[in-house]
Amino acid sequence: MRLGGPLFEKYNNPEEWVQYLKKHNYTAAYCPVDNSASDDLIEAYVDLAKRENIVIAEVGAWSNPLSPDTSIRRSAIEFCQKQLYLADRISALCCVNIAGSRGEKWDGPHPLDLTEETFEMIVDTVRTIIDGVNPIRTFYALEPMPWMYPDSADSYLELIRAIDRKHFAVHLDMVNLINSPERYFNNTSFIKETVRKLSPYIKSCHVKDVTMSDTFIVHLSEVQPGLGRLDYRTLLKELDGLPQDVPIMMEHLHSDEEYRNAESCIRSVAKDVGVSLEGKTEH
Repeated sequence: MRLGGPLFEKYNNPEEWVQYLKKHNYTAAYCPVDNSASDDLIEAYVDLAKRENIVIAEVGAWSNPLSPDTSIRRSAIEFCQKQLYLADRISALCCVNIAGSRGEKWDGPHPLDLTEETFEMIVDTVRTIIDGVNPIRTFYALEPMPWMYPDSADSYLELIRAIDRKHFAVHLDMVNLINSPERYFNNTSFIKETVRKLSPYIKSCHVKDVTMSDTFIVHLSEVQPGLGRLDYRTLLKELDGLPQDVPIMMEHLHSDEEYRNAESCIRSVAKDVGVSLEGKTEH
């Protein structure tokens, strides 16, 4: 397993990028360039990352390929294809987006998002994105969401079967899947079930935490790792038990200090359960 997160430092070349990653003891990284980067620059990042035992975990393709606005939908699909091509060029483990929303807000929720019609739209859209690129080294993946597909391990498996593309895979985010009191209070067994069902397909994982207030009706909030109820001991052990070297990537925090506190919490739990965050030897 590997740990990574965003860099607050500005870097101008691969050497500075690696320097800052090593400063934080990261062995995984978000993509360091955008899709306009030259082949030579991308090759320089790939070569140095390999030499320094850094894995590029993911390329973000955050957009709404299901937008009701035709121009927004087409632009989103084009962007996803460009980002997937970038992920393939830079040898990232995956290119990740959400499925998209049928509403005005790109990340939902909308009454149509959890319907059979939208499921079929997701299948067609993901096929279009993957078939337009035909990646070799990377995978296109959807981040689970609480109110759109995939919203469970079972709905993710249904999408995998329906999309039927070798280069479609899983990007895991357990907090996004905790969308009810049942999953919240029983997240230990929920983590085990989810990782077990999706284990062959998991390429990368976001890590954060979740808390539920006693405000009526139900209020679930994302918080810094260590400040919520997520069973990190089980999550780290389950992911570490996979044959593939899965990066866990911190996100959504607001300062370098918050990231250092989250990192300290994750490293402490990893040490306590005997999990290494330095990566497997094949990388």
